[in-house]
Amino acid sequence: MPRVHTFLFLLVITFLNSGAQNDNLKNAQKHTPTLLSTSGLQQIAGDPMTLLPKALENLLVERVVGTAGHENVKNYIVEQMRGLGYTVDLDEFDETVPILGKLRFANIVASLNPNSNRNLVLACHYDSKYFPGQRFIGATDSSVPCAMLLAIAALLSPHIQSVRDRTDLSLQFIFFDGEEAFQQWNDQDSIYGARHLAARMEREDSLKKMDMLVLLDLLGMPEPNFYSYFPETENWYLQLISAERRLDELGHLENYSTSSVSPAQKSIAYFKPHSYLSHIEDDHIPFLRRGVPILHVIPSPFPDVWHKLEDNGDIVDVPTVRNLIKIFSVFVAEYLRVPL
Repeated sequence: MPRVHTFLFLLVITFLNSGAQNDNLKNAQKHTPTLLSTSGLQQIAGDPMTLLPKALENLLVERVVGTAGHENVKNYIVEQMRGLGYTVDLDEFDETVPILGKLRFANIVASLNPNSNRNLVLACHYDSKYFPGQRFIGATDSSVPCAMLLAIAALLSPHIQSVRDRTDLSLQFIFFDGEEAFQQWNDQDSIYGARHLAARMEREDSLKKMDMLVLLDLLGMPEPNFYSYFPETENWYLQLISAERRLDELGHLENYSTSSVSPAQKSIAYFKPHSYLSHIEDDHIPFLRRGVPILHVIPSPFPDVWHKLEDNGDIVDVPTVRNLIKIFSVFVAEYLRVPL
């Protein structure tokens, strides 16, 4: 999981424009959402999320690249996304890694409409870190984010039929492989899948289809603290703040939040109205370097179980996970301008 560099300073969010001229950034900055009605919010928030328990059951396993568990998880994700009507492309490649030698990697790219000219992209990684002689699950890192993406796709499925055939703007999910270092995090031993896919998409001239890459990581524990890390996407980070606030006002967020001094008080929101200048190395880096706008959803500080054997199913706070699924589903529906 990612290597983090020291935060520089905190500032109140402002609308900033980097002046970059790439098409991705212009699309992300020019595009405006269509806010859901109260009825639309209730339709999203009222979904029972029947897929979530089964997804967690299938994903809360050891998933080191090259193992049977890793292959089973890959097949499960592919099966679920195809069952929801997505076109799935496996970006497969071989690479030699420290300790374990030559391994077969496979990024999973699931597209609602593969012929779309632009995509909002939601992503996470599905491999788990290799600890010799130990069984490391990596619930937050990143079983839960994978389960969340599957649940978001399932929740949105009945609502996005009207936009499924649109070619101007669509939705894509990427499940990266090989995010974790096998020995020690460096430029060669880390983010294997993201590096391969970004280079492939650059060669194929398809990076320009990415409006924005929304990367989820280290999710699953209660009361996460999120911040905006990139000025270019702060307007979209504010949309996450807005979605969280509106869902809360309608009473659709569970156990929100257990840290309140008084049960009558609604405690601090997940998405903070602040921006950090920081550098966290994660799957977004190869895309960031190629001009793709990034919205990185990763808690600060990292969960205290990060890269510990305790990062297993026992620490997953399901109400928080359901809350985040609702927030992201609203965000996606409004980005795609789904008529609800």
